[in-house]
Amino acid sequence: MKRKFLFAIVAIILISISSTTFYAQKKTGKDLQDAVKRVDAASAVLEEIMSIRDKSIPRDLLAKAKAVVVFPGGIKGAFIIGGQGGKGVAVRRLGQKWSAPAFLNMAGGSIGFQIGGSKTDYILLVMNDKGMKGLVEDKFELGGEGSVAAGPVGRTAAASTNATFDAEILTYSRSKGLFAGVSLKGVSINSDSDLNRAIYEKDLKQIIGQPVLPATAAPATLQKFGRTVGTYGYGR
Repeated sequence: MKRKFLFAIVAIILISISSTTFYAQKKTGKDLQDAVKRVDAASAVLEEIMSIRDKSIPRDLLAKAKAVVVFPGGIKGAFIIGGQGGKGVAVRRLGQKWSAPAFLNMAGGSIGFQIGGSKTDYILLVMNDKGMKGLVEDKFELGGEGSVAAGPVGRTAAASTNATFDAEILTYSRSKGLFAGVSLKGVSINSDSDLNRAIYEKDLKQIIGQPVLPATAAPATLQKFGRTVGTYGYGR
């Protein structure tokens, strides 16, 4: 009788472990699919914008950027009920290469991810260590004098003002086919903790903080965004 009871207990434990493992694998698989969609969308946005002759992000700015963040407006489920928001991807420069992609959320009452039914993409260039420090905080609000500026558009940034060069973060938007620098003050950015944990079992600071997580630590299907940034940002 005791033996049958022990067998029953062992069977219940094994079934429980098996069910938990299956659920975890299923959840991780869905998270990876979501991450791939986001990476692909962000890569497509950057490629499309950089293909616009004389009206793209100056490549010399991309070459100096500490990090590049893209919030594609076309991601399903990217909009927050009762406000404006989106889901994005960030990579940090790592020598001549770029880091594994980290996942971020964006929210704020002053941004319009949909204007008249059209989707809006946002690109942020983090230009210095101070901007980088803010980005990896649990919640980072864009704003403050001199910290955020509308990014210049064109082949080079040589004609830009000193205010632009001194900014911690340069910001851009594209809506209805129009691409331009835009000031995103009052917008908050925070880690997509659930997705970062699901993919890496790490938090945002462990991915694009110090030390930086290399691209090779990410699944191969997520390394596309870093390669795309490297194509235009002098480093792969």
